[in-house]
Amino acid sequence: MTEESALQRVKFYQTGTFTVGNRLLDEAKRSVQASMERSNAITSGHRACQGCGEALGARYALDAAMRASGGDMVAVNATGCLEVFTTPYPETSWQLPWLHSLFGNAPAVAAGVAAGLRRRGRGDIKVVAQGGDGGTVDIGFGCLSGMFERNDDVLYICYDNEAYMNTGVQRSSATPPAARTATTPAVGDAPGNVFGTGKNLPRIAMAHNIPYVATASVADLHDLETKVTKAMGISGARYIHVMVPCPLGWGSNSADTIKIARLAVESGLFPLFEAEHGDVTLVKRIRRRVPVEAYLKLQKRFAHLFREGAEDTERVGAIQRMADANIARYGLLPEGEAA
Repeated sequence: MTEESALQRVKFYQTGTFTVGNRLLDEAKRSVQASMERSNAITSGHRACQGCGEALGARYALDAAMRASGGDMVAVNATGCLEVFTTPYPETSWQLPWLHSLFGNAPAVAAGVAAGLRRRGRGDIKVVAQGGDGGTVDIGFGCLSGMFERNDDVLYICYDNEAYMNTGVQRSSATPPAARTATTPAVGDAPGNVFGTGKNLPRIAMAHNIPYVATASVADLHDLETKVTKAMGISGARYIHVMVPCPLGWGSNSADTIKIARLAVESGLFPLFEAEHGDVTLVKRIRRRVPVEAYLKLQKRFAHLFREGAEDTERVGAIQRMADANIARYGLLPEGEAA
């Protein structure tokens, strides 16, 4: 036996990454998804695209909500990708009480469900409403604002894939500038979505002074689960805005969904924070800052910005300034590191 073959290869496990199935972590530190007791709110058999960020976000969020509520929970779903790919008639992938009404009234329906449960003496049953950016930022905006203004006891979760993906990738109020969609084609002198439009719904929710607002990402499972768990323990209107990359609409590799979501955070384009009663109370600092190009170049919806020999440095620079502004506004860099 040679000296080399006598050596035993040692494997080192990095617990700091909070890997989903890492059994080396204390049980209290493991994610909900690492537990055999997770509810599997969305079970197998749904028809989401490969690498769908929304399917991941909804499962992560609702499994955490189910654990926090002890399974006493009702979900109300707006029309959109999530509703379509999980409930093709007469089938369903949901393993919890689940309601679907219209595209724009999920917040109102959820408020009615919560009121009905209280009237029946079942205020212990939690109500979660959910929808994509189309059903939240656009079509359901009025109902959502009313839910916030009344401070209805509902947690609303928006899964933001930044366009109307289910109906053909049309622009929404959450579509970022310069992005190519079916209604903002990559043509003309300023291809893609125009700058200076859209809505920042987490900030709008904060303006309603509701008890809790947060942003989250499918790239940070523990952060997402922690925020959902915290929200489930608060009474009144709560809002969580989750970034969920869409390989189909973004023109990205289905294997890059988590990577792209992480780069959005690390570039500063999608800040992670919590707010209570209108004030930011906690931010998730950037671990390793990257330029916006690292995020944009993985998506075909921004390919026109990087054409060989004609890179649109002016518009890429404008997007970088947006990221820089987020970093400054929320203090996203580690202490002592210059913006």
